[in-house]
Amino acid sequence: MTMTSDNPRTPVPPPEPRRRRLVRKLLYGDNVDRAVKAKARVGLALLAFAFIYAVIGGRLVVYAVAPDRGGHGGGGVERTATARPDILDRNGRVLATDVRTPSLFAEPRRIIDPDEATELLTGVLPELDSRELRARLGTDRGFIWLKREITPQQQRDIHRLGLPGVGFLVENKRAYPNHAEVSHVIGHVNVDNQGIAGIENWLDKSGLAALHMAGFAGDRLQKPVELALDLRVQHALRDELIAAAEKFKAKAASGLVSDVRTGEIIAMVSLPDYDPNQPKQANDPTRINRLTTGVFEMGSTFKALTLAMAIDSGKMNLNSTFDARGALRYGRFTINDYRGKNRILTMPEVFIYSSNIGTARMALNLGVDHHRAFLKRLGQLDRLRTELPESAAPLLPQRWGELNTVTIAFGHGLSVAPLQAVAGINALVNGGLLIPPSFLRRTEAEARKLAKRVVKPSTSEKMRYLMRLNAEKGSARRAEVPGYYMGGKTGTAEKVVNGRYAKGKVLTSFTGVLPADDPRYQLLIMLDEPQGLPETHGFTTSGWNAVPTAGKVIKRIAPMLGIQPRMNLPTAEHLLQVKVQS
Repeated sequence: MTMTSDNPRTPVPPPEPRRRRLVRKLLYGDNVDRAVKAKARVGLALLAFAFIYAVIGGRLVVYAVAPDRGGHGGGGVERTATARPDILDRNGRVLATDVRTPSLFAEPRRIIDPDEATELLTGVLPELDSRELRARLGTDRGFIWLKREITPQQQRDIHRLGLPGVGFLVENKRAYPNHAEVSHVIGHVNVDNQGIAGIENWLDKSGLAALHMAGFAGDRLQKPVELALDLRVQHALRDELIAAAEKFKAKAASGLVSDVRTGEIIAMVSLPDYDPNQPKQANDPTRINRLTTGVFEMGSTFKALTLAMAIDSGKMNLNSTFDARGALRYGRFTINDYRGKNRILTMPEVFIYSSNIGTARMALNLGVDHHRAFLKRLGQLDRLRTELPESAAPLLPQRWGELNTVTIAFGHGLSVAPLQAVAGINALVNGGLLIPPSFLRRTEAEARKLAKRVVKPSTSEKMRYLMRLNAEKGSARRAEVPGYYMGGKTGTAEKVVNGRYAKGKVLTSFTGVLPADDPRYQLLIMLDEPQGLPETHGFTTSGWNAVPTAGKVIKRIAPMLGIQPRMNLPTAEHLLQVKVQS
């Protein structure tokens, strides 16, 4: 302790630290007495309490405005169905919406006579198990659900019973007015209105679930979600696929329409489908989405990728020739052409005659590493990611050698999700840009920001020429619709059963672009195990089933898509003569 020299008995306090002096000066100013300090502290406490009460009052106002959004206040609260935004197609048609529906609950601790309550409730709701209901009502719990989503008539009947401890909560129930029409795109929800599959699941993973947990996803705060899907096109595609599956006795059918300039999915159908209003149907393994969850050998449609690779390399051109005079023997394997010409073929002839031998020779000419790198560049070797959570990774060869390159060149030995094959072919015809597919609306400008150049524009021009030529002279002729200048490529692949190719079981496919001179849309049609008919002379290849089905679809959807018919157009040779010069 420090003493002064004048009065050694009087202690002198130590000097106040600089930081405390600065804080005191900022809070109270100079020369402030104790009364002022006490008054400031009381004011600060009042402000703190006022803030706390304001927060509590705000929450009470929220509950007063939306009294049914939460749960029941009787303790032991169970989750109630949350609100979700509407889902619309690109033209504003409702694909999914919420409706308000009553659900029945009980507070067992308030039930006077569980036996009487059980008897009366099962009289109105006979589907309830009386023994289980009696056991649940006999507990001391504060809240239990008895039945979710009852009808208004059932609510009135139970209300008239006058049972204490039994009540109703109005919940949000998801409704799908189009039933199975868009099931594999929309997906479905569970009893708590939480997304389980499709776009519904994407919504929850994109922040909707977090908003619900924070209490900020009320009915009035949610903006509708607008998809790229066109319900009119979806209906026409599904209608024709149902007719084709029935006519050709196919075990499954699928198809999609994609905008090649934006990557938008305009329609997507996979049959058999299910009604999302009855979500248990989705558990049937035959009802999977074959276009994103299934992986398949795409057959000769994959030849378009091989020819694009050959052209883009600069080592081959449309005038190049390939020896298809006899079978191609590779080790103990023999590669043949289906109805081969047994002569030397030009590159366009390889395409329109769908020559396995010619396509294999192209790939071998460029080598294994070049082939694998090109397919990876076109997104065929990696899992495709879209808004739909359901996706499958491609099945690749464990050891990719020359024999794998030979077979993959004409569509065997590599299984991919059909949607990723569509994305690759989009790039071959849209000028050479690989654009990630999207189920949400997207402009061309937005798509170009995401796009990656994978082939030269000149390669894309030649591929458009080849696809149109195939519609005029090759296997795609039965898909031709006058005025729409379609181009395309067929594919027929033997299915793999128990590790071996099964004779007589084929997956047929057709990919078409329209209009071929300036493509805007790509159409994919797939039929699983179609059967031969008298009118097809017993043949089951794509040209007899998937191709004519595509023609019927094009005839219906082209006007909906705003494609104007153009008559008396010159042939592919004349129209694209300048562009296809090597």
